[in-house]
Amino acid sequence: MDPKYSYLPQGLQPDESSPQWLSKGDNAWELTAAAMVGLQSVPGLVILYGSMVKKKWAVNSAFMALYAFAAVLICWVLWAHRLAFGTHLMPILGKPEQSMAQNFLLRKYSHYNIPTADYVFYQFAFAAITVILLAGSLLGRMNFYAWMIFVPLWITFSYTIGAYSIWGSGFLEPIIDFSGGYVIHLSSGVAGFTAAYWVGPRHSHDRQHFPPNNIIHMLGGAGFLWMGWTGFNGGSPLASNLITSLAILNTHICTATSLLVWLSMDMIFYNKSSVIGAVQGMITGLVCITPGAGIVEPWAAILMGISSGSIPWFTMMVLHKKSAFFQKVDDTLGVFHTHAVAGLLGGILSGIFAKPKLLRMFYGSDKYGPGFLYSIIDGDIKRGLKQMVYQLLGAAFITIWNVVATSLICIFISRIVELRLHEDDLEIGDDAVHGEEAYALWGDGERDPPRFNRTPKIPSFCRRHGTSH
Repeated sequence: MDPKYSYLPQGLQPDESSPQWLSKGDNAWELTAAAMVGLQSVPGLVILYGSMVKKKWAVNSAFMALYAFAAVLICWVLWAHRLAFGTHLMPILGKPEQSMAQNFLLRKYSHYNIPTADYVFYQFAFAAITVILLAGSLLGRMNFYAWMIFVPLWITFSYTIGAYSIWGSGFLEPIIDFSGGYVIHLSSGVAGFTAAYWVGPRHSHDRQHFPPNNIIHMLGGAGFLWMGWTGFNGGSPLASNLITSLAILNTHICTATSLLVWLSMDMIFYNKSSVIGAVQGMITGLVCITPGAGIVEPWAAILMGISSGSIPWFTMMVLHKKSAFFQKVDDTLGVFHTHAVAGLLGGILSGIFAKPKLLRMFYGSDKYGPGFLYSIIDGDIKRGLKQMVYQLLGAAFITIWNVVATSLICIFISRIVELRLHEDDLEIGDDAVHGEEAYALWGDGERDPPRFNRTPKIPSFCRRHGTSH
């Protein structure tokens, strides 16, 4: 027997599918976490988008999410993963290579006890949900063919740049971004708002009157999003450890706090408890805790929840309505407020509340942090200020890059196909775009009431009361 397998009992052969470095517990958790992030998109955001929009846009909105999920996966394994996490090519980008070779996928990932295949799938789920979140700004008017082109271009030229710059070996590596407050949420919010500017507004009637077609289903989609965030933040340590447990608990504490604060704001200023408002508060809480989930204490998660339930509420419910700039751009679901504002807020607060010990446990070194608050306590305020500068620099870079890259992508696509649907199609919706509708009101997929060859009998109840049927 090979000496390296001398630890095995005599006669027992090593199992090649379970190498000595593999932690089955970590592997199982990471695959579970990745699947949970995937479920946030499909079916989570598919259901949320399909029910949160006007009935005539339900199919189109859900289909935009489903298409993006599939398209991103193919892009991811063919070239995008290595652009975001591959061999260093430049300070903002890795070398574009495929990620499907067995010797690449089945080897140990970095110093973690999981195969690289786990990491590829987990990061794909992140990339997919980012572009799907972006879609929330464009619902109800974007040409589906333009969307089909937009998704691979944006993932390639925008998302991978932010991911490599902060999470890869890029020039913004010292930034604290536990699970994507900048890479995912600030990016999707800014890019969505920018794309909404280039695509143009919805039909004038839709912009004034756009009620959700099914609030109960909307809550179901929101539930997938909330519970799926257990894997979203819990998977970032790439192991089943103490930071994982803390990240999950902090995620739910911040989210619940934010929901309650947003709900309270609605009740105080509008005298009504809005279900849609509660979902928005839930989302801002999830987004805000993301960059600091495993590196802040629970009391800080509560403060972050209070901030995420109030500041994005103000920008959406007050500032947006008074600002000519915000009114000019038709951001269908308010993604700028729920993701860009909340993501920026979370990144800044993470730079303030990040605890040195937790940073060491997560990153394995002292080059991150400490949070500004702890730098004051420890008398090392220069390091805390330096970290805050990195947090602000990262936010500025992600914002500027997404504005520029998204604008160039939209301008390029507009030379090939119209970004916005024609007015006639905007009046009709799903039937004009896909030849399908969300609800068959008359049975068996019929969209028109059945035609009778004879006059139907008048019910006896109507005859007795002298009314017609």
